Amino acid sequence: MPQLSLSVRIDPNSGFCFGVIYAIQMAEDLLEEQGYLYCLGDIVHNDEEVQRLEARGLRIICHEEFAELRDEAVLIRAHGEPPATYQMAMENNLTLIDASCPVVLKLQNRIKSSYDKKEQIFIYGKHGHAEVLGLLGQTSGNAVVFENLEELLQHELPENLTLYSQTTKSTSSFYNIKSELEGRGIAVNANDTICRQVSNRDKDLRRFAAQFDQVVFVSGTKSSNGKVLYQVCKETNVQTHFISNVGEIQPEWFQPGQSVGICGATSTPMWLMEQVRDRLAGL
Repeated sequence: MPQLSLSVRIDPNSGFCFGVIYAIQMAEDLLEEQGYLYCLGDIVHNDEEVQRLEARGLRIICHEEFAELRDEAVLIRAHGEPPATYQMAMENNLTLIDASCPVVLKLQNRIKSSYDKKEQIFIYGKHGHAEVLGLLGQTSGNAVVFENLEELLQHELPENLTLYSQTTKSTSSFYNIKSELEGRGIAVNANDTICRQVSNRDKDLRRFAAQFDQVVFVSGTKSSNGKVLYQVCKETNVQTHFISNVGEIQPEWFQPGQSVGICGATSTPMWLMEQVRDRLAGL
């Protein structure tokens, strides 16, 4: 088969957000120092990166295993954790290495403050997501979590409510929800706590994806951010392909001489996108 000679470029704005960079750097430093480290939940929603760190000694544990652990150090990932996790750590003599993202911690504190004032709190976010569980924990489980406007409107809504959002949600969706509620006569105390480093990727990705004949979007299947950003690419450029690793690349997707853009989620490591670039360059 003759070489395709593709023109390949990686999106410079793709890859880890600063919260993930911080957590992984902390993990690598500790692994270098002590040879192993426990981490509560996947350090990042990308199987390839998790496997790389597990090979260096990272031990991913679930909350049930965390409850059985004693006298160890445990990394809290960027998504953050509810207060119950910190309480259990004290009871079990665990040292927590807290790599919670500063944006998430600020949001947790604001939700806790609202809860202490007895405000009725509604959180726009994904059910069961690690960050959302941490936010819900600030209210002792008393906030309402909803994934979209349709779900929100199924609830009996109070005349006044306080609105928060998971940090990785779309800003336009957040403000659409606020407008819809206000249009129904509800007083909304809206707290825009969305991380701009993440939400601005929407616009950046549209610009990037429009420049190429084909786009390869690299992301772990567990990444909710990855699912959203893939759809952004697909809407902009229908010739967008979702892959999780180099082995999923199909040479028949491409024609000789085509331009190909490579991009990814906030949980996609740059080294993985570079592997994809090198594979495509060799086709």
